[in-house]
Amino acid sequence: MQNKGLIKLFAILFGLVSIYQLSFTFFANKVEDSAKQYAKANVSDNNGRALARYERKYLDSVANKEVVNLGFAKYSYNDIKNKEMNLGLDLKGGINAILQVSVKDILTGLSNDSQNTTFKQALANADEAQKNSQENYLDLFYSEFEKLSNGSVKLSDPSIFGTKALRDKIDFNKTNEQVKSTLQEEINTSINTAFEVLRSRIDKFGVVQPNIQRIGNSGRIQVELPGAKDIDRVEKLLQSTAELQFWEVHTNADVQNFFFAANAKVAEMLKDDSATEQVKDTAKADNNIDDLLGESADSTKVETQKNLFSYLYPNVAQSQQQISSLVAQARVQDTAKVNSFLHNKEVRALLPNNLKYTKFLWDYKSQAGADGTKLIGLYAIKSNRKDQAPIEGDVIADAKQEYDQVSKPIVSMMMNAVGTKKWSKLTGENIGKFVAIVLDDYVYTAPVINQQLGSSSSISGGSMTVNEAQDIATILKAGKLPAPARIIQAQVVGPSLGKESIDASMWSFGLAIILVLVWMFLYYGRAGIYANIALVVNILFIFGILASFNSVLTLPGIAGIILTIGMSVDANVIIFERIKEALYGGKNLGESVDEGFSIKGALSAIIDANITTLLTGIILYTFGTGPIKGFALTLMIGIATSLFTAVFITRLFIDGAVERGTKLPFNTGFSKNWFRNISVEFLQKRKIAYIISGFFIAVGLVSIFTVGLKQGVDFKGGRSYVVRFDEAMKGNEVAEQLKDVFGTAPEVKTYGSDHQLKITTAFKIDEEGTDVDETVQNALYNGLKPYLGDTSYDNFKPGFEKAGNGIMSYMKVEPTIADDIKQSALWAVLGSLIVVFLYILLRFRKMAYSIGAVVAVFHDVLVVLGVFSLLYKFMPFDMEIGQSFIAAILTVVGYSLNDTVVIFDRIREFTEGKNSVTASLVNKALNSTLGRTINTSLTTLLVMLAIFFFGGDSIKGFMFALIVGVVVGTYSSLFVATPIMFDVSKKEENK
Repeated sequence: MQNKGLIKLFAILFGLVSIYQLSFTFFANKVEDSAKQYAKANVSDNNGRALARYERKYLDSVANKEVVNLGFAKYSYNDIKNKEMNLGLDLKGGINAILQVSVKDILTGLSNDSQNTTFKQALANADEAQKNSQENYLDLFYSEFEKLSNGSVKLSDPSIFGTKALRDKIDFNKTNEQVKSTLQEEINTSINTAFEVLRSRIDKFGVVQPNIQRIGNSGRIQVELPGAKDIDRVEKLLQSTAELQFWEVHTNADVQNFFFAANAKVAEMLKDDSATEQVKDTAKADNNIDDLLGESADSTKVETQKNLFSYLYPNVAQSQQQISSLVAQARVQDTAKVNSFLHNKEVRALLPNNLKYTKFLWDYKSQAGADGTKLIGLYAIKSNRKDQAPIEGDVIADAKQEYDQVSKPIVSMMMNAVGTKKWSKLTGENIGKFVAIVLDDYVYTAPVINQQLGSSSSISGGSMTVNEAQDIATILKAGKLPAPARIIQAQVVGPSLGKESIDASMWSFGLAIILVLVWMFLYYGRAGIYANIALVVNILFIFGILASFNSVLTLPGIAGIILTIGMSVDANVIIFERIKEALYGGKNLGESVDEGFSIKGALSAIIDANITTLLTGIILYTFGTGPIKGFALTLMIGIATSLFTAVFITRLFIDGAVERGTKLPFNTGFSKNWFRNISVEFLQKRKIAYIISGFFIAVGLVSIFTVGLKQGVDFKGGRSYVVRFDEAMKGNEVAEQLKDVFGTAPEVKTYGSDHQLKITTAFKIDEEGTDVDETVQNALYNGLKPYLGDTSYDNFKPGFEKAGNGIMSYMKVEPTIADDIKQSALWAVLGSLIVVFLYILLRFRKMAYSIGAVVAVFHDVLVVLGVFSLLYKFMPFDMEIGQSFIAAILTVVGYSLNDTVVIFDRIREFTEGKNSVTASLVNKALNSTLGRTINTSLTTLLVMLAIFFFGGDSIKGFMFALIVGVVVGTYSSLFVATPIMFDVSKKEENK
């Protein structure tokens, strides 16, 4: 081998760089461990929120201090944090969300809230059509408008988009097609604005290495915040439209007469026969006592008639000193009922003319009442016919979090010239009165105005926290979203589950590597040690590259590394087996090594196998999303490093041994005569193999079409919660308990230990709104309350470390995006198969080879799907078909193709220069590669079995798919791909 010195230098430098890059991960973990110890020392009750606060306090204190001194360079915690290897949500915890910017709201805004019936009906029809369509919203709206209008009205009509605001872009003469083009530009501008606003908010949130990106032109924005623990805070930050408004308000004295009238009206509305209950006498003795006391039986009646004041507690002003902007209070759980009463037409008809346009808004935050009940304040806003505030948030020039005179957090705002003028006028007209500052229809403060104000003002609240003040300032400064953005897909993993996943995964991964190293030594002796060194260097290179380029390591990414390890071992096995063949043929060690590493020897098969897998990886990275992308990235990195280490690093050690005259038999006493002189007539058994394969595929297909497959939430839509309990739970009992709150029983299954359940429901999944997720989560909490002991709702919610009961992870996927995920996964699989088919066709120059390889791949996929359909109801772990399963299937495809291409390469070698493919030559090729086939499969299975048995609960279904796939893939390479290739070749020759 030439240029040995250059290869050594490159390997050493690359290894040192990898160690250097990975050292930052080690140092960062060390600092974070110290932060955890500090937090635990200061928190006695293991409260997750308090632990997170103290951890953050410790890390903030060392953020810019020197924590690492390497002699030639010094680093603060912030420095090493930015250089550490990123872990995905499934390993670290955090939130991954896809937000949909509402194109419907953008169109409504551009039309100035048009009331044109055709326009409104077209929007409604587009909403309905989008549920089962992959088209973008504007195309659906345009199609529906064309059908409804039928030429009678144009989009450029003054009642629709021919408004004053758009007069420079849309005039009445423009066609619908031209208006549509203008609308698309406006929508793109709005989505770009939303993207920039969200990015600005996220950059200020404080999460290390956040990721935000647009998804095509769909109006969707993907946000990933690894390590985020305060999930509520994140969701509010992402979905808040920052609709800041300044309103005059009515006092409690202004509206109290209305409340009394409304109370009587609500009582009348609720009155029925069941409203009054009588406590009936149940014993004659009681009647005698009543007679003696002279009391009638009527005195035992208990009046339980409900009215408005059963739910709303008015703040009555009995003197001038009691006048307030707070008009009433209610329990948090009663706010929806109060809203329904106050919005009722009969109740609103009681409002006098001066209160006609009053709208009632709640405080942004609840307070604890005297009995511990959470109460929330109600305000009466002086609205108008157009519901337009005197001043809106677009006048804010700057905003920041500060402290008032008594050190309470406030949000200080600076207004532009227009805002200053309006604010001065509003405050000047309301001296001695109240003005409310409203953000997203929640009242943050409604102070009395003591004097006329100028360009600056502030938002303050009695119990506003520093974080809340910082978030409000961030939202106001970053700007207002041009349209509401709601989370249509979310994956939340709590830090506790993330830590458990990485501990289990790394431990089992280490065990798997040790098993492979031991096996290679037992099988190949000293040569196996050289291969092991190359394998360890390969793993170092992979993790070093991931750390250097700030790539994200996920569980599917670990699967990509597993496949890479298999391919790395496979390359050495192919080389070693070719060297052994040459040695058995009478050549000396040097000649045998040269032949083994040559193109005519093992290198051709290794390159073909790696290229087919690389092409699969490229297609998956291009078309895949989420876990599929993570899998593809590590796979592509691994292919490059494994090819280098297996071919060049191993060769350096072997050439060194040859030069020293070291004896290298490439076997041990344990494996000396394995797979020698084997003569199995594979092709003669192909009909039996076809029958066996046909039987398993048929059974699997019958099961798929009758029983079906258990689709994951990311493929069918819904919400899925992993909930941990302090005691062992029964899934069927919990499902029945939750039936009351969800309407129908959710799917409940043990997840890992019997103290943990996975609860999947489609409850309210079709409903839109930023508060729907909270409603569903609240319902889950109420349904599980009998099993949660004294766990509060705040501690039950996902995020923060859990000391006991609570949601460990959570996934939500709306049906519209579930279809898109499924479709992109399907295209990724089909695309990779087409590319591989074409490559094999070009490489082997015969259609038979491509057909054999692709049929074998379809065979493997169908068998794995069949197994999952047959067993998902009986296995004690999740066997869902989702994105992670697709990554597993693609791993199987890559492995099966790798195996098949190696066999095909040997067949091509044996048949080169011959006119036909004979059964004897094909059998000879299969027998000569059998040692490599079995050996590679065995080492790969060792890795997978170790991870399956000792890895985390979340990866068991994934690993089971890989195990089944490797076994089936090994079988299909021998008994499906090659026989199909042979039969097709014979038909071509006969023609």
